[in-house]
Amino acid sequence: MPDEPGADGLPDGTADTRPDPPVDTSQGAHGPYGGDGPQGGDATLGPGAAPSALPSALARVLAFAAIIVAGLCGGLIGFAVADLQCTGDCTVPTSLAAVGGAIVAAGGVAVIAVLVLRAMSEWRAQAPLDRR
Repeated sequence: MPDEPGADGLPDGTADTRPDPPVDTSQGAHGPYGGDGPQGGDATLGPGAAPSALPSALARVLAFAAIIVAGLCGGLIGFAVADLQCTGDCTVPTSLAAVGGAIVAAGGVAVIAVLVLRAMSEWRAQAPLDRR
């Protein structure tokens, strides 16, 4: 069919013999932005890639683990406090105290973890590229 592209992508099946467009090298090897792209990316990150300011994966995993441990400790503390104060059948009050303690402790540590991770990302964003 005449409407289908040929092997070289042209509708009539002929070869594309147009020259490549000229490349402007007046700005140097890294272009006008000093990096490989408009974001000023580092050559080791790939073309146009900006360095990430995210904390390392290890820091994020440790923050998550700290939140889990704090929740467990808060639950144990809440259970122990309610168990010491209650006599008789105290299943519901001790359970509520354990859940409440877990939520409060995990929430408090989560706030601190988020602040720490944000501070780490700010430090990383201000560090020179060669130290990352």
